Amino acid sequence: MTVVGGAGTAVREDGVPRVAGIGELELESGFRLPDVRIAYETWGTLAPDGSNAVLVEHALTGDTHVAAGRARPGAPEAERRAAESGGWWEGLVGPGAAIDTDRWFVVCTNIVGGCYGSTGPATPAPPSVDPEGRPWGSRFPLITVRDSVHAEAALADALGIDSWRLVIGGSMGGARALEWAVTYPDRVRACAVVAACAQSSAEQLAWGQAQNLAIRQDPHFSGGDYYDGPPPVTGLGLARRIAHITYRSADELHHRFGRSPQAEEGVIGTHPDGRGRYQVESYLDHQASKLAGRFDANSYLAVNETLMSHDVARGRGTLEEALSVTSCEWLVAAVDSDRLYLPRESDVLAAALPGHVRRHTLTSPSGHDGFLIEAPQLGRLLVETVLRQP
Repeated sequence: MTVVGGAGTAVREDGVPRVAGIGELELESGFRLPDVRIAYETWGTLAPDGSNAVLVEHALTGDTHVAAGRARPGAPEAERRAAESGGWWEGLVGPGAAIDTDRWFVVCTNIVGGCYGSTGPATPAPPSVDPEGRPWGSRFPLITVRDSVHAEAALADALGIDSWRLVIGGSMGGARALEWAVTYPDRVRACAVVAACAQSSAEQLAWGQAQNLAIRQDPHFSGGDYYDGPPPVTGLGLARRIAHITYRSADELHHRFGRSPQAEEGVIGTHPDGRGRYQVESYLDHQASKLAGRFDANSYLAVNETLMSHDVARGRGTLEEALSVTSCEWLVAAVDSDRLYLPRESDVLAAALPGHVRRHTLTSPSGHDGFLIEAPQLGRLLVETVLRQP
C-alpha cells in the first residue's frame, strides 16, 4: 500500500501487518459476531481503477506474511525485520516473481478465527458479551469458509477493491479462493485453486476430528477457557503431528528418515537395541514444538472446523449448478504425491467447472506441502494460464 513519507514523497510499504475493523459479521449460523477485525498485509501499489488487485489466501495455520517486504523509512527495528523476513510463499510473490509486486497489488488476510491479528477465540470479547473483557474462548462461534469470504469482501470494500484480478490459495486457501469465485462471481476475474477440492471428504473430516480431539483431551484445555492458566500445548502438538503426517508423502518420509534413530540421543524407555528417538519422531516433535510456540489451540480448533465446513455446493444444488454462476478464468492444480487432497478430487472440481478446464499437476516428492515447496512450477503455471502478459 502506498503511504506518504515525511518529505511528501510516495513511499511503498510492503509486508507490514495492518488491521481493519469491518464491524458486525453475520454468520451462516445466524450468530452476529460484533466488532470484527481483519489483519492483513499488502505488497505493491493499487492502481487508480483498482484493476490490479490479487488476493492470496493462506492455509490452515498460515499467516499474512506471504513474502518479504519493506517497512517505511524510519520504522522501528522490529517492524523492519518482520517486514523483510521471508514469507511462506517466497518465490511466488515478490518483485519479478510470477505474482509480481511491481505489477500487482497483493493482499493477504488472516482468516477470522485465526491468531495473527484477526478476531478469534483469544481476542477479548466485547462488553456486550463479556463485561470483564475476557477472551472469547469456548464462546467463539463456528466460522465457515463462506463466512470468511464475506469478511474479506468487507475488507476489500474498505480498501477500495471492487474486484480481484486473481484470487489464489492452496489447501484451505484453495477452498477460500473457490468460495470467493462462487459467492462473488462478479468480483473475481481469475481463480487459482491449488491442492484443494470442492468439498472436504470423509477422510479429511476424519483427520480433522482426530486433530480436534487431541487438543480437547489435553488436561489443560479446560473446555476452551484456559487463558488464565497453562495452555494445552501437548494436545496442540499432537494435533500438529497428526496433520503433518498427512502433509508429507510416505516416500519422502521413508527416503528422508527411514528407520534410523536420531544420532547422539540417549536411551528412551526400554528399547532392546538401546536406540534413541527415530529420526522421523524427532522431526515430528520439532514440527509440534514449532507450532505450539506460535499458535493458539482454540484458533487451531476454529480454523480446522472452518476447513471441515468446506462444501462449495452446500445449499446451491449440484456441484455443477453451484459452479455455473462463475465466469472467471481458472487454474486448478494438484500435487501428484498428495495423499490428503488427492489429485482425483481436483479432477472432479475441474470437470464440474463451466467450459473446458484442465487439471494441472505439480510434480513433487513432498506430498501435500508441495504446493508451498514447488513455487517455481506453480509460478510458471500461473503465467501460462491466468496471469498471461497482456
